[in-house]
Amino acid sequence: MPTIAVIDYDMGNLHSACKGLEFAGATPIVTDQPEVIHRADGVVLPGVGAFDPAMRHLCDRNLAQPIRDVIASGKPFLGICVGLQLLFEASEEGVEPGIGVLKGTLRKFKPEPGITIPHMGWNQLQLTQPDHPLWSTISSKEWVYFVHSYYAETTDPSIVAATVTHGSQTVTAAVAKDNLMAVQFHPEKSAKTGLQLLANFVERVKQPVAVG
Repeated sequence: MPTIAVIDYDMGNLHSACKGLEFAGATPIVTDQPEVIHRADGVVLPGVGAFDPAMRHLCDRNLAQPIRDVIASGKPFLGICVGLQLLFEASEEGVEPGIGVLKGTLRKFKPEPGITIPHMGWNQLQLTQPDHPLWSTISSKEWVYFVHSYYAETTDPSIVAATVTHGSQTVTAAVAKDNLMAVQFHPEKSAKTGLQLLANFVERVKQPVAVG
C-alpha cells in the first residue's frame, strides 16, 4: 500500500482524514518531519480554522519550504479545506503570507439576502476539469460538504478544477495543476463522493512520478 504523509501542524482534522485514506487503501503517516514527508509516496495537507494561525503553526514547525519543495518534486499532493487556502499567496482573513505555490488571494463571501456566512453544509460541485483523475467516476452536481467563509480567487483560472455556487456567487471549490490538487470541501465528511475522491487520489499516488 502507498504511504501518504498527513502533515500535522495542530490545525487539521487528522483522524477523519486518516480514516478516509485508510479506507481508500493507503497507509497514512501523521508527521511534522520534512524527511518523512519527502519519503512518503504522497502528501496530504488538511486544515481547519483560520488562515493566520494555520500559517504561523506551519512556520513554527518550519514546514512551509518543505511543502514547496515536495510540490516542486512532482509528488502527488492534496490540500483539504484550509489546506487549499494556505497554498495561495494571501488571504483577506489575515496578514500572514501564504505558501504561495498558487497565484491568488482568499476573499470573503459577500453578504447577500438569503445566504449564510460561513458557507456551511452540503452543496453541488460543478466540474471545470471533468477529465481530471481526481474526478474519476465523480460527475458534476454531486453533493459534498463545505465549511468556509473565504474562497480562493485565483489569477490563473486554468487551475480551477471545480466551482460551487452560494447565493449569487460562484467560487472555487477545487484546484488542480500537475501533481498538485486541493479541495475547499471536506472529502472525509462528504460520504460516498468524498471517499471516492480520496480513492482517486490514492490511485494517483500509485502512479510513477514522471521525472523531466
